[in-house]
Amino acid sequence: MRALLASSIGVTCAALLALPLVLPDDAPADRRQLAGAQSADLPGLPGSTRSLPLAPLAGRTDRAVPRAAALGLSPRDVDPFSLVGVVWDDPRAVLEGRVQVRTRAVSTGTWSRWQDLDAHSADGADPGARENRTHGSTAPLWVGASDAVQARVRPTDGPLPEGLRLDLVDPGAEPPRDGSRAPSAALELPELTRAETEAEASSASLVPAEAEAESGVQRPRIGPRPRIVLRRGWGADERMKEKGNVYTKTIKAAFVHHSASGNGYSCSQSGSVLRSIYRYHVKSSGWRDFGYNFAVDKCGNVYEGRAGGVAKPVLGAHTLGFNTDSMGIAVLGTYSSTAPPAAAVNAVAKLTAWKLGLHGANPKGTTYLTSAGGNLYKKGSKVRLNVISGHRDGFATECPGGRLYQKLGTARGTAARFQGR
Repeated sequence: MRALLASSIGVTCAALLALPLVLPDDAPADRRQLAGAQSADLPGLPGSTRSLPLAPLAGRTDRAVPRAAALGLSPRDVDPFSLVGVVWDDPRAVLEGRVQVRTRAVSTGTWSRWQDLDAHSADGADPGARENRTHGSTAPLWVGASDAVQARVRPTDGPLPEGLRLDLVDPGAEPPRDGSRAPSAALELPELTRAETEAEASSASLVPAEAEAESGVQRPRIGPRPRIVLRRGWGADERMKEKGNVYTKTIKAAFVHHSASGNGYSCSQSGSVLRSIYRYHVKSSGWRDFGYNFAVDKCGNVYEGRAGGVAKPVLGAHTLGFNTDSMGIAVLGTYSSTAPPAAAVNAVAKLTAWKLGLHGANPKGTTYLTSAGGNLYKKGSKVRLNVISGHRDGFATECPGGRLYQKLGTARGTAARFQGR
């Protein structure tokens, strides 16, 4: 993708904050409605979501949980899809069990091995926020173009939630790139040097409160802005999200996640992965928009996630209990036993050095956030956290995966160097 913005050294940070990074919303969010096996969509929305109910597997019960039936779906031919997740009725219900799927690739006609879906991702809006799940859901899994599916859910602790179903997501075609249908739309923000970034901040009087005096000159501690693919660039259709955007006061911390959606994607498919997750967050889970503020792929490309302006403190739905005054970054992939690519870790460092710097935060420091309620900290608790934290630091979860979590120290040090510390 080519940047459609002019050289930005003369563009102030204030102009960036005012830049319309999303299309005008011309319709309210279409809350997911089941109509047979197909979810309703606004006319013209890219892609589709197909829902298939899970049924008791004949003769299968879990021996460790008496009278708890395993549910599943026998092998079935379906219309092509690329991402899959399991959804249930009550967003407060917890799925205590093992969720697995296998799929048949369109290109080869071969079936995959059984793959696990993360049933305890714990991403979501804070209790009492102006956004709530309408359904419970696992983390989604990217499987690539597939035309058949099989699923099984085995309980481990009590009965399974009501209304379990399999959602199959088709991301739709890539958006046009020639500009003929969107001549004024910017697809990305170009990378800036540190000097250019600091010049913008200084000229806009957006020097962070933590700026230090060096040789009598106020110097902001802001890292160079990375190249950021905007929502238009990866094909987000703004009609799918709810109208308007919600903001918090500042950004004091960044929570790093893995999407737990698997590593079987190429970087040329990242836009499709993002469109699929966006559709899954809104149509399947019932969120107002894409949950994370930013995403990073395995090649180190940075993407705008939730709408509202990349430099603004947009309230996300990424770390249950700690979304206020924080940002969420999802590294696309699963990094429990696979090491994240160095390019992805470096991109996290560069993104946090810039965004945290805009709000005066030191990537190597600590800060305090007030819990809105979760399974680690009760509501109202003031919790000391690293300015760059993993999801598991605020919620009892495996996210961002053990191998990515081990790299957060590296990200903190690199981000601080990007800020000139």
